[in-house]
Amino acid sequence: MTRLTLTLGVAATVIGVGLAQAPAVGRLPLDALNVMPPSDRVTGTLGSLDVQERSCRRLNLADERLRQRIVDVVVQEWSFFGFTVVDYTRPPSTSQTVRRGRRRWSLLTPADVTRVADSIAGYWTVTPEGAWIIQHQNDRWNSSGADTRWRAPWSAAFVSWVMCESGLGQAAQFRRAVAHHAYIDQAIRARDTGAPSAAFTAYDIGETAISPGDLLCSGRRPAYRSLAERRRQLGEGARTHCDVVVALDVARSRILAIGGNVRATVGLKLLPAASDDGVGLRPEGGTRPPFVHLRLRAAPIAADAFDDSPTMQALVCGGGAVPAQLARTDVTPSAATARC
Repeated sequence: MTRLTLTLGVAATVIGVGLAQAPAVGRLPLDALNVMPPSDRVTGTLGSLDVQERSCRRLNLADERLRQRIVDVVVQEWSFFGFTVVDYTRPPSTSQTVRRGRRRWSLLTPADVTRVADSIAGYWTVTPEGAWIIQHQNDRWNSSGADTRWRAPWSAAFVSWVMCESGLGQAAQFRRAVAHHAYIDQAIRARDTGAPSAAFTAYDIGETAISPGDLLCSGRRPAYRSLAERRRQLGEGARTHCDVVVALDVARSRILAIGGNVRATVGLKLLPAASDDGVGLRPEGGTRPPFVHLRLRAAPIAADAFDDSPTMQALVCGGGAVPAQLARTDVTPSAATARC
């Protein structure tokens, strides 16, 4: 593998019980990971951003690259935002519990909010309502300044962009939307009707094996506990959140998953997990336990797909210091997996 050096900046991170500083990095060159930066999907500056590109890549569900590409795309965005880690396998401190109770608590500094703003705009471009939401945010920037955070929650737009950039470019494969329940419901219908084009099918937690590239989704309002509860409200609005699974860590009984708008950043969650015979790791416990597993209709890949991603390989092989919070939480590839 070509030796790559990642350019470092600064961003905040959560490590289970406290805050630390973490380096943010630039995205990899296209010859290392062929991903259009989301910021290239918009033109202009903050306050005058406009949609430039809406198109998506297209891969067949049978393409063996699909799962790994989903992991590669989401890991690169996590690094760009600063390697935020939220460890749900350990109880939070009292101070962090108080912070979690505050509305829209953000880990980003004002400078970082400005740095990533056009990337978040790029996520919105792939959703039907994206142009309107960007224009509304332009008005906020013009009235309140460039360090004003996005008003609209962007976690579903982030997942939509990941799937768009990874190759699920057709609506019949993945319903890109500003709310997670749109594609959760698509996966439920695919399970119930056998829709052949849908990329994901919905399962209860522990019903089938999880693989990197799958999605784990939790309910907030309502706080769903099972697939059946959502099925009874199919098509109705709901506050839900989904994260992309990137690794299964059997040795530490945890699942690694990355999502957007996690404390206003792209964050890696360490989810507590238990192991079932015949199924493997499943999430168990945590503050907002997932209620549904969206399984990608593609061949499974290795549990260490996270380690194999170009971003993590570049981090280990680039010769620089590995961010301390990654070392403390054991989420960096070992020397044995490095392909420098």
